[in-house]
Amino acid sequence: MTDHYVPKLRQRFVEDMQIKGLQAKTQTMYLRAMRDFTRFLGHAPDSATPEELRAFQLDMKERGVGAPTFNNRLTVLSFFYATTCPRPEMKRHMRYQRAAKKIPVVLSAEEVSRILEAAPGPGLRYRAAFSVAYGGGLRASEVTHLKVGDIDSDRMLIRVDQGKGRKDRHVMLSPSLLELLRDYYREARPAGWMFPGRNRVDPISTKQFNRAFGVARDFAEIKKKVSPHTLRHSFATHLLEGGTDIRVIQVLLGHAKLETTTIYTKVATKTIQDVTSPLDLLVNREAGSG
Repeated sequence: MTDHYVPKLRQRFVEDMQIKGLQAKTQTMYLRAMRDFTRFLGHAPDSATPEELRAFQLDMKERGVGAPTFNNRLTVLSFFYATTCPRPEMKRHMRYQRAAKKIPVVLSAEEVSRILEAAPGPGLRYRAAFSVAYGGGLRASEVTHLKVGDIDSDRMLIRVDQGKGRKDRHVMLSPSLLELLRDYYREARPAGWMFPGRNRVDPISTKQFNRAFGVARDFAEIKKKVSPHTLRHSFATHLLEGGTDIRVIQVLLGHAKLETTTIYTKVATKTIQDVTSPLDLLVNREAGSG
């Protein structure tokens, strides 16, 4: 491994990520994963052997690396050995872990209301931002990157520009949310970004958004382990409990696979509670015949 070779290999890897269109945050994660693998090897990754790849996976397991991180690193290595350094035989030695599927934490309608009421001030900015997250099922990054022009009051839609996976989509704009956004607009007069940061050239950061949500959660005395993403989970669950077709919810959330959306059937407790048990049907039948 020469001093000149590794930088060239890294540069090619970066160029391949750019060609694929990976976002800057994803590229940083990919580079970090490759750096960890290279450190483990002690030499350039293009010359790694299947046995060394196996040893790297064993080392991760022994160190207690969780399934999501374990699988992410293999995804990065798969990209490297498929694109930057084509070696298809390496993929045969990658053993992805089965991640435990946890059902999301969901807030009740009353708890959501308490959080919105407790949104920190001054002004309506965070109450409006939290309401968009819940009212449209948006991710935190999608809320913070909304522009004033994304609010389509004529069609009662919110345009989500380049959401996760660089996909555009529309979500519903409810009359009550539109009224709140108009009140916020009259108060803050945002230009460009709907929720500008301190310098107004940039939007508020997801870090600011998360911090404000934490303040609201504490003031609302919510004991559940929740984050801004919980508002998105609650949006989907409450729609499902209200009778909205799951395929419509899939479109609103921007999920590529219906399987991803079906997780909410496991937390839609009102739907479960409204189902009549076959035992009750049997008891009622026997009572009727008696």
